[in-house]
Amino acid sequence: MTSRVAIVRTQPRSVFDDTQRVMELGGYHEALSPANETALKINISWHFFYPACSTTPWQLEGVIRTLLGGGFARDRVHACHNRTVVIDARLGERENKQLPVVEKYGLENVHLYEKNEEWIHIEDAIGEASRDFLVLNEVYPEGFHIPKRFLGENIVHLPTVKTHVFTTTTGAMKNAFGGLLNEHRHWTHPVIHETLVDLLGIQQRIHPGIFAVMDGTFAGDGPGPRCMTPHVKNVLLASGDQVAIDAVAARLMGFDPMEIPYLRIAHERGLGCADTNEIEVVGDPDAAAERWAFDGPFKRMTFASSMQHKIYWGPLKKPLEWSLKTILAPWSYLASILYHDVFWYSFRARRIMRDALSSDWGRLFQGWEDVEPDSHGFPNVGTEPTPYRRAGASSLLKGIRLLGTALVEAPEFQARKRRTDHV
Repeated sequence: MTSRVAIVRTQPRSVFDDTQRVMELGGYHEALSPANETALKINISWHFFYPACSTTPWQLEGVIRTLLGGGFARDRVHACHNRTVVIDARLGERENKQLPVVEKYGLENVHLYEKNEEWIHIEDAIGEASRDFLVLNEVYPEGFHIPKRFLGENIVHLPTVKTHVFTTTTGAMKNAFGGLLNEHRHWTHPVIHETLVDLLGIQQRIHPGIFAVMDGTFAGDGPGPRCMTPHVKNVLLASGDQVAIDAVAARLMGFDPMEIPYLRIAHERGLGCADTNEIEVVGDPDAAAERWAFDGPFKRMTFASSMQHKIYWGPLKKPLEWSLKTILAPWSYLASILYHDVFWYSFRARRIMRDALSSDWGRLFQGWEDVEPDSHGFPNVGTEPTPYRRAGASSLLKGIRLLGTALVEAPEFQARKRRTDHV
């Protein structure tokens, strides 16, 4: 069967119509049954807002409106989030203005890592198929757990178009990385490409329907998924083939999808199509023909991303990587927060995202609480760009507070506390 990816141009005044159009062209009715529970896997790559980094509120609202208007019952659709030790999902859903959208439509809002959510061992979830992983059995010799609620649910991924310092690009396939694995997911970074392929195989066994709607209103180039240069690109993509949508997004950014290992391996294993010559691209042909010639994530890496490469694949692998699987691991969480939240976002982000924030999408985000949509989108986003108030001193204070949270909630310390409490 031919893989199909839809791509359409969009603007704020028509974004709801455009989201419905791209989802219909992408085949959401064929991919998803309203008879099943449907999880909306929201992406939060940074708890602070940064263009192209995380699921946008208009992306989320457009998808919800389309599903509810297409026969999906409100009480059978829910938003879901996971977390890492360096990303606060509760803060992120507020700073990225996702939570008001979920509440507006009365959807359940699930945080998968909280105590009331049950996780099931992978062998109990998929049986003997768990023996066929490329790398996950080596990374987790005793197995690992996935959210029990995912079994039998549809899942709709809500990624953005951006580059990534570990995987060159990131999108629908990597969005599962933030949902299926729990707090030790950083153990997989040395084999991240194979991990994404393993996770796609799991998804295809546990989810009766898989779909992705990718936001390219902003697209990020550089050392993503955080410290990027955002560009206004005004496109939306959708597909039921997670490999194909990531491949088309990679081609838009200027990369050959078959040279990106996670896409090539998934293609070779028959999990989707990464060869864009074999993908049916529908929608707006002029948008599909664009090539943005992004520099990619490796040309100008940040200090943090450069050090991560040295630790996982370079000269620091032997002296330091072992510590990330011990009680010493929180050193890396603190280092990440100090660099990204306390330093980079506080002192560099405002200048780099200035042009994006002055765009129609930037004004829409900043005025989100005050703008009035109609049935098509947002006819008026304002005319005067305003300075973004949450960068600078405000984010500096938040970043400092997050240092304490990372220590308190570090899984290594929590595991020791559970053992102590049990005794």
